[in-house]
Amino acid sequence: MRDSKLSQRHLLGIKNITPNDIELIFDTADFFKDLINRPVKQVAPLRDVTIANVFFENSTRTRLSFELAQKRLSAGVINFAASNSSVKKGETLLDTVNNILAMKVDMIVIRHASVGAPHFLAKHIKANIVNAGDGTHEHPTQALLDAYSIREKLGDVGGKKVAIIGDILHSRVALSNIFALQKLGAKVMVCGPPTLLPKFISSLGVQVELDVKKSTGVVRCCECFENPARKTAAKIFSIAPRIHFVLRHHEKNARRTEERDRVDASRANKSRCRAQQ
Repeated sequence: MRDSKLSQRHLLGIKNITPNDIELIFDTADFFKDLINRPVKQVAPLRDVTIANVFFENSTRTRLSFELAQKRLSAGVINFAASNSSVKKGETLLDTVNNILAMKVDMIVIRHASVGAPHFLAKHIKANIVNAGDGTHEHPTQALLDAYSIREKLGDVGGKKVAIIGDILHSRVALSNIFALQKLGAKVMVCGPPTLLPKFISSLGVQVELDVKKSTGVVRCCECFENPARKTAAKIFSIAPRIHFVLRHHEKNARRTEERDRVDASRANKSRCRAQQ
């Protein structure tokens, strides 16, 4: 029988939660999805809860998605932007969050450029924390939405083959997607130029492919993003022509940069020779 409670107090990353946690979140999402399709979209499970959206990076889709969900569940919402705060005067992350918690806030949704910022807060504050993206580490809610969309379209994530194609090295969504899809039983492949793949990515149990043409035999997940709820940019897809164009574009830019560097070095050498003469 599936547990009715999450195993973790916080949502810091997909790596920290169990497959049962993911399925419980999906089941809860199914319930609330039916509710928001009704004429009266607001329900009251979070009526006495206050949530602060603390964003130290610019965001449109993620912040608005959180705010809309919180308001539809009747939570009190506080929005914080670092660009208009005392952070500009040198206030630390912990001081900033503690000042917000002094206003009787129950939960923090945080996005920060530094890897591990939500984990640091979890050790120092009592409020529940949801990671909305920390540096190039994880973006768990985006990965949950991606996996939920695949489940909704294909019926089950288990046994599916999914390719994540593009800049894996700098993508926090890619890492969370790898964890989420593997926990749900999918086989994951990553594909991209060597310069955009983490050095030890294969240690995560994923298949590594450098040729985008060879990676297109996986399940077509592009259909998942026709769902109106998916307004963010697709991170999992297998549309070969488009991705092939993007990768070729990166490679062409790299060659142009190398050529410019060679030309600049040659000109510099000629200038030094003339100066010596």
